[in-house]
Amino acid sequence: MTFFKSAGLAAALTFAVATSALAAGPELNASSTGLAMQGYDPVAYFTLGEATKGSYKITVAHNDATYWFANEEHKAAFEENPESFLPEYGGYCAFGAAMGFKFDGDPQHWKIVDGELFLNLSQDIQERWSKDIPGFIQQADANWENIEGAEPASLQQ
Repeated sequence: MTFFKSAGLAAALTFAVATSALAAGPELNASSTGLAMQGYDPVAYFTLGEATKGSYKITVAHNDATYWFANEEHKAAFEENPESFLPEYGGYCAFGAAMGFKFDGDPQHWKIVDGELFLNLSQDIQERWSKDIPGFIQQADANWENIEGAEPASLQQ
């Protein structure tokens, strides 16, 4: 019986990953439940200078997604001006956007550039992105106009 419970859980997790961004639409990288940034606190990058997991008890719904916060002060700051804390490209990988794709942005691989939060897919990708951040941001900004509303899978065909 335990095998079937584990298999069922694995299937559910696979489905959740495969349907990422469906709840909030293709322009926002959120789980199938609408959780943005894998539950990481978007304000903490700016105030604490580190990726910090938020609490499911301290949340804000914004643009069809749910954001978690580490404390009430972060929640209040976000509610006052959410756009100043949201990751660029809807939380998708900044390097991926520069290449014309939408890959999950990993909240543990991030950088603030000129007051904007950027996420990358992995450490390796972030290292590649770091070699020409201004150039890749310029490319991603230009590409985003065309890919923002596209389903991530449709860009890989």
